[in-house]
Amino acid sequence: MKIFKSINKAEARQTKLLTTVIIILTLSFSNNTMAQEKNQMVRLAKINVDPLQLDKYNSALKEQMITAVRLEPGVLTYYAVADKDDPSHITILEIYADTAAYQAHITTSHFKKYKETVKNMVKSLELVDVNLIASAKKSGS
Repeated sequence: MKIFKSINKAEARQTKLLTTVIIILTLSFSNNTMAQEKNQMVRLAKINVDPLQLDKYNSALKEQMITAVRLEPGVLTYYAVADKDDPSHITILEIYADTAAYQAHITTSHFKKYKETVKNMVKSLELVDVNLIASAKKSGS
């Protein structure tokens, strides 16, 4: 008896996108920081945006990301990627120094501004906490 789940194109794209994000995560760290990374909070945010508001959403997202990394010592990394076949499906890799840094981040004025700005643009949001299991990075990059 076959017990295989058939996946549709959207699920296949999400799987491919998630794989890409994991590769980016893996490439974004150097081996000598693994001990420090054990305390880090790593999260994937899977967001489905109203396609008619995608440009406005992307602008608000970029502003929030740049501001957070510039102003908050505990916000270490953001990567935002969009599905090539459906750019309204966005996945964000977020890395914080620790859970306290994340808790501080969501209370900042720039994060609250972002949430207020995009509240009617986001059709769905899924937050997935993940653990870093390995990393590799070319030196100087």
